Amino acid sequence: MDAHIANRSRLTRRGLLASGAAVAAGALAAPAEAQAAPQGSAVEPFHGPHQAGIATTPQANAVFVGLDLRDGVGREAVARMMRLLSDDARRLTQGSPALADTEPELAVLPARLTVTFGFGPGLFSATGLEDARPASVEPLPRLSIDKLEPRWNGGDVLVQICADDPLALAHALRMIIKDARAFTRVRWIQRGFRRAAGVQDPKLTQHNIMGQLDGTANPVPGTPVFEQVVWAGGDAPVWLHGGTTLVLRRIRAELETWDAADRVAKEFTVGRRLDTGAPLTGTAEHDPPDFAKLTPVGFPVISEYAHIRRAHSTDPAKGIFRRVYNYDEGLSAAGHADSGLLFASFQADVTAQFLPIQRRLAEADLLNEWTTPIGSAVFAIPPGCPPGGWIGQSLLT
Repeated sequence: MDAHIANRSRLTRRGLLASGAAVAAGALAAPAEAQAAPQGSAVEPFHGPHQAGIATTPQANAVFVGLDLRDGVGREAVARMMRLLSDDARRLTQGSPALADTEPELAVLPARLTVTFGFGPGLFSATGLEDARPASVEPLPRLSIDKLEPRWNGGDVLVQICADDPLALAHALRMIIKDARAFTRVRWIQRGFRRAAGVQDPKLTQHNIMGQLDGTANPVPGTPVFEQVVWAGGDAPVWLHGGTTLVLRRIRAELETWDAADRVAKEFTVGRRLDTGAPLTGTAEHDPPDFAKLTPVGFPVISEYAHIRRAHSTDPAKGIFRRVYNYDEGLSAAGHADSGLLFASFQADVTAQFLPIQRRLAEADLLNEWTTPIGSAVFAIPPGCPPGGWIGQSLLT
């Protein structure tokens, strides 16, 4: 009897194992179309009237590279470089290796890779195109809050590379810089990050490294306000129409003293609640702030020095579009964080849009107590290009 029971038990285990193997085999035999495509295979278009990496939903990882032209590199050489780099970007963003790519396997999963190019003030001088330089593409006037470090400032050429996968980004960076090396030297490189792909819906406003929801009042891509705020036209040089300008500010976060402030002080400083992003006069993130609302004793609920009040533009067309990344360079020997924000601001005109906001913030923003601008660079971002074209063609030919 005992032997019979033991044998039946063994048969049952065999049956379970066999059925499990059958299920696994069935799963392997399932049609390929029934299985989800790898997240890394997602592709952003390269061609179009505007460069990708601006209105594109922000990817999880970014690297900004400032390049300086080598001595003797003029207009014809810059045009050759941009043809080459545009071809690299066209291939890599679509999941194909660049020409002479020694690791083509690394290009197969682009993970929404975008490559965006910009031209700094020095490029216009080097190419004899000073008359074509947009008037607002010049170093920003020094502001009282600035403690700029030369290693993070300026640059003749900008390369902004973004992707949801850090390996795709690293490979694209290597390919682009290899092909730019004969024409340029690296001036600086700044790496940034947001939430990892899949952790949070990328279309939702994300918390930055200081715990604030960053980008709440941004114009929405595809809307008339966004078109007016971001894309150059009208009085801008004709070659820039469909392009934009970028101000990149490296802003150190004074996290040691920020951590010492209580939640009430932090929310009073910003003018929004840290958890929901709602203005202090509202209940939801996108509620319009009521700057006229007073406390029972007659003080503004949103301080006249709160960050959102100082940053607010009464004319939506005079706003900016923020595409912000965090940076974290580790800890000092004392255990203090070297962290902050890579504040990328896109607007049609730096002088008319970015500077008035920045001057108001520099004058009396409570957040200045905990943030310090240590880097600043300004670039013209050319329009996109059609198939067969290349970035910068409207300027350099």
